[in-house]
Amino acid sequence: MLTGTALLNGIEDELNEMKLSHMASRLDELYHSPDFLRKDHMTILSEMIGAEYDERSCKALNRRLRSAQLAGSPELLEKCVDSAEREYLPAGITPMLASLDFIPKGYNICILGASDVGKSYFARALGIQACNSSTAGYFHSEELLENMVSLKTRDYEKFSKRMKRLLKLDLVILDDFLLHTITDEREVKILFELLEKRNEQNQSTIVCSQRDPESWKAMILNDEVSANSILKRVTRHYTVVIKTKSK
Repeated sequence: MLTGTALLNGIEDELNEMKLSHMASRLDELYHSPDFLRKDHMTILSEMIGAEYDERSCKALNRRLRSAQLAGSPELLEKCVDSAEREYLPAGITPMLASLDFIPKGYNICILGASDVGKSYFARALGIQACNSSTAGYFHSEELLENMVSLKTRDYEKFSKRMKRLLKLDLVILDDFLLHTITDEREVKILFELLEKRNEQNQSTIVCSQRDPESWKAMILNDEVSANSILKRVTRHYTVVIKTKSK
């Protein structure tokens, strides 16, 4: 029967063969540590599994961030608080949303404010945090709608698959919402379809806009029915207003 170093090497070889290299590495570290013999079996097992779990969780997070187009983004939720420069209204809204409880509930968030006030920063910070346990996607609204219209014209099957992927995401972030007037009725229909189906499926959507919702009608072909329908879905749950403080 193998004992000592020979047994250790055998276990490490088997772990590596099963692609559990971080468990093998952690076992080797523990075995050569001065207090190895004083550790109980459950502690050793916990530390080995923990090393593998942490590494795989990190890889999964990075995959979700890349898929969400948020990889490498520096935004931090802890910086999204009232300060000398800006305030978030209503009071106390940012820590409540930072809990991410709105995602499993399928609630939507509409973030409003002037240009460069921090709307995108806050939305991206929420998206990054969400990627720890959920799937997300960050998009510039105008670019997404133009691409979807083009795809629908070229290849309806691919368009349908893309729409299904968008609908499956736990969180969709639409930045620069209505930055420019939508002049293509096809874009309006796709936008409504996306918001309507995500609401039906209780999937969360965050919309960032520097325009007051009262002006949205003028930005959507002066179509009051479409504007009201979209407004109703976007502002269904939470509306956050970010304001800069005068010095």
